[in-house]
Amino acid sequence: MKINTDLLHAYQLHARLSGSYEPQAMAHISPIYQTTTYVLEDFDTAVYLNQHVDEGFVYTRFGSPNCDELEKKIAHLEHAEAALAVASGLGAISTAVMSVVKAGDHVVFGDVIYGCSYALFAKVLTQLGVTYTRVDTTNVQEVADAIKPNTSLVYVETPANPTLKISDIAAISEVVNQHEGITMIVDSTFASPYLQNPLDLGADLVVHSATKYLCGHGTVTAGVIAGSKARIDRCRMPYLQCFGAVLDPFAAWLLMQGMKTLGVRMERHCSNAMKVAQYLEKHPKVDKVYYPGLESHPTHEIAKKQMHGGYGGMMSVDIKGGMDAVRTVMNNMKVFSLATSLGNVDSLIQHSPSMSHFDMTPEERHAASIFDGQVRLSIGIEDVDDLIADLEQALALI
Repeated sequence: MKINTDLLHAYQLHARLSGSYEPQAMAHISPIYQTTTYVLEDFDTAVYLNQHVDEGFVYTRFGSPNCDELEKKIAHLEHAEAALAVASGLGAISTAVMSVVKAGDHVVFGDVIYGCSYALFAKVLTQLGVTYTRVDTTNVQEVADAIKPNTSLVYVETPANPTLKISDIAAISEVVNQHEGITMIVDSTFASPYLQNPLDLGADLVVHSATKYLCGHGTVTAGVIAGSKARIDRCRMPYLQCFGAVLDPFAAWLLMQGMKTLGVRMERHCSNAMKVAQYLEKHPKVDKVYYPGLESHPTHEIAKKQMHGGYGGMMSVDIKGGMDAVRTVMNNMKVFSLATSLGNVDSLIQHSPSMSHFDMTPEERHAASIFDGQVRLSIGIEDVDDLIADLEQALALI
């Protein structure tokens, strides 16, 4: 089936948990299994399932029918053998990363990534004996040069938050595959499975903050990991088991309702974003627009090759006048909401230097092209003329 059909129907769980269970009713929408534990058939079954939690349901921290359905759908959309649903995007990132690295390892990651991902590598893992090298992952040679004998992970965020740099997943994968024992993880949150499938391009694991485009409505905090069954099993046991970043059944159910419209939402996000980016690129009070769909974007050609169906709904904008101009614009938006998230049906605006990337020093931010006068826009599905008019009136107040 094509993707919009899969979003609605792939692995739909109407009510049947196993061949031995006869449901009282075949619900059109999957039921919510709002329970913490499951009654086990007999002693032998209890022993087996407690030791093979991926094969049945024992305790919701290990899995639930709602998470299982979500995981199967994510795996299907990402062309993966398996997937794991967790309680947040950072839960997905940290679980995936911790399943790979150990004390004494070295990690390579991008100079432009989400601020909390940077904090994980720079402030948490360093306390556990893990070292790192930051590189421009759009330059494949920099990635190759940074790899050391003890490198265990190459971590790529593409499109990157907030400058929308696009890294060539296939080219980096070729470099990684020249070495033994290195895992490549790609954060594909900004693209969603609708626009990009990193596993097809050579990544070992793909992570998403499902809070964003997969949900689309700002109602759920969640994360997902997809990859081979062996890698996902390792993420689940012992890492999810011990970290406890479990996604509750109702949140998984809500997320799947949002995913049903991912395709039609992404089409509108992409269409609106392109028009907004083209408008802002010509605006006299704007220095620069970071949107991979623009030919002026330095990694436009990689995006054109790697992404399918559009360039996403995210962009950043350097406004002339610095922080004072940013404050004026953000305080006077009428349609855009000032909020730190992204990927919602409604448009959002944030100031990346002081919000999502405050963990970085000013020098680190400026080196990564995250400037004080920069705002990040998450373009929603409103009528695009209203979005442009809102930006126009706010920029006019500078």
